Amino acid sequence: MKANRLYFFLLLIMGFGLIVSCGDEEDEELEGNWSKESGFDGKSRSDAVGFAIDDLGYIGTGYDGDDRLKDIWEYDPNMNSWTELAEFPGVARNGAVGFSINGKGYIGTGYDGDDPLQDFYEYNPSTDSWKKIADFPGEARYGAVAFAVNGKGYVGSGASEGYYYKDFYSYSPETDTWEKIVSIGGSKRRDAAAFVIDGLAYVISGLDNGLYQDDVWQYDPTTGLWTEMREISNSNDDESYDDDYSGIPRVNATTFTLNGKGYLVGGTSGSLLATTWEYDPTTDLWEERTSFEGTTRTEAIGWSLNSKGYVATGRSSSYYFYDIWSFDPIAEYDEDN
Repeated sequence: MKANRLYFFLLLIMGFGLIVSCGDEEDEELEGNWSKESGFDGKSRSDAVGFAIDDLGYIGTGYDGDDRLKDIWEYDPNMNSWTELAEFPGVARNGAVGFSINGKGYIGTGYDGDDPLQDFYEYNPSTDSWKKIADFPGEARYGAVAFAVNGKGYVGSGASEGYYYKDFYSYSPETDTWEKIVSIGGSKRRDAAAFVIDGLAYVISGLDNGLYQDDVWQYDPTTGLWTEMREISNSNDDESYDDDYSGIPRVNATTFTLNGKGYLVGGTSGSLLATTWEYDPTTDLWEERTSFEGTTRTEAIGWSLNSKGYVATGRSSSYYFYDIWSFDPIAEYDEDN
């Protein structure tokens, strides 16, 4: 009898071990791999601007903990190297927005340490030169969100001293004019995130009234309308698709688009986040992928270059970063690379 009890006890222990092992395997099943690249040659910073042109990444402006900046740098992923470019002509700032259209980059809005801003500038990489364009027509602001789709740039939401916004405007480089479009649905918000997939833009989360918003809005430039997508929290009690949604709402996240899917990395939701979430527009569902492997951070910038996503700079509390990491969504996880 004692032998049978001992045998049964051993079976229980082995079964528990298998359960723990399976749980560990599930933790390791997150897809994608992060790799550290050549560090940024400029000053450490956060809250900078990034955009991509012809598989080259651009970063500029931002805040280094002491000063606001106006230097501009180009990153070549093939050479894994940096080149300093013509200085941004506006006042030094952080919290600005950037986008690219037809081989040119655009930077505007932001905060200069005293006031929110509404000026805008165009960068031509073929001549390494800047020119001022029409000012953003909405209220001056920082922490806005921007994207470019179908030859136009879009800027909206954000904040100024004591006020948040939800209005949106489109910019046409052909006529150097802005046009007010339909405001995003839901709440006003600042420091939201955005990416573009197959000609449709998606604006995610942001902060309003002290709450991290859990909504996602799709903008279709052909109709000029916003459509609310599924929420990014476990809010649907009748279905199971969102049972694993945890900690997706955030501010100051980094985004990029790869292979028809959008990625949301890092940022803040009460505390700093390292999680990476992948959005599939064909199913309107989110899946967690391998967490960011650099130091957890907020206010970083990101690009999609040569089938990889990149995250660069950012900060953790008062520590500012200059490193850059790439993400391959189809690579097997490698803890050493």
